[in-house]
Amino acid sequence: MVAAPPDGRAGIDAGLVRRLIATQFPRWRDLPVTPVEFDGWDNRTYRLGADMTVRLPTAEGYVPAVAKESTWLPRLAPRLPVPVPEILADGVPGEGYPYPWSVRRWLPGEQANRARIDDPVRFAVDVAEFVRALWRCDTTGGPAAGAHSWYRGGSPAHYDAETRRCLAQLAGRVDTGRATAVWEAALAAEWTGRPVWFHGDISVGNLLVADGKLAAVIDFGTSGVGDPACDLIIAWNTFTGRTREAFRDAVGQDDGTWARARGWTLWKALFVLAGCIDSDPVNAAEQHRIIDEVLADHDSVS
Repeated sequence: MVAAPPDGRAGIDAGLVRRLIATQFPRWRDLPVTPVEFDGWDNRTYRLGADMTVRLPTAEGYVPAVAKESTWLPRLAPRLPVPVPEILADGVPGEGYPYPWSVRRWLPGEQANRARIDDPVRFAVDVAEFVRALWRCDTTGGPAAGAHSWYRGGSPAHYDAETRRCLAQLAGRVDTGRATAVWEAALAAEWTGRPVWFHGDISVGNLLVADGKLAAVIDFGTSGVGDPACDLIIAWNTFTGRTREAFRDAVGQDDGTWARARGWTLWKALFVLAGCIDSDPVNAAEQHRIIDEVLADHDSVS
């Protein structure tokens, strides 16, 4: 039996959720409220009965995602090959909780990093087909990349100063010469394409698997309209060998987009590594692996 996760992070607990439901959606007030087994960072998520979830931002910076998902997911969903979150109701601040929140339909499946995947190569292709379908969606009126997407979908140059600080901090602990070459190649590969819808966080935690196959994609909080390069970081964060090649072949994209994708991946891995290298050896080892994969990939095409 799996123990229930700790409750109360960011001042949000099951009692608060019950009060919000009771006052704003009394038709659901008698349904049980329980924390999900694996919770995200940007939001807290609770099961509401058997068929719904409640999702609440943990800080002000994550608030724009609430209205964005409520507005755009119903329009994107019919064009996508697997389910995405269905918004059932929009909540407002109350009971001492200061942000908007939402009620969604429960999507069955396990996060990809915890699930059995029958055919990893087919899974990589299915992920590629999902992002390509998303990129084909109508962008009319969609939110241009910016603060709401944490600048994903824009130029990685937004994080130039932060990346260079991390490189300086990690000197002698990563190959900063090769890493700098990857970063500068990403900055030089300016995006001039047509803006498309991007997800912004295609990662194993946001890919649900059921019956060994991709079953749903969740968490569009960093989505928007812009450069699709940020949707390719899973090529190094997760895929290796044959699965990476299958994803690369299925998703396409030109050399410049792949260069920017390596930059996005490197920025995040350096940032995380700088914060955990002396305190979390397991996470540090994973970030080292990602960085090494990116550097080797850059070397292979240079």
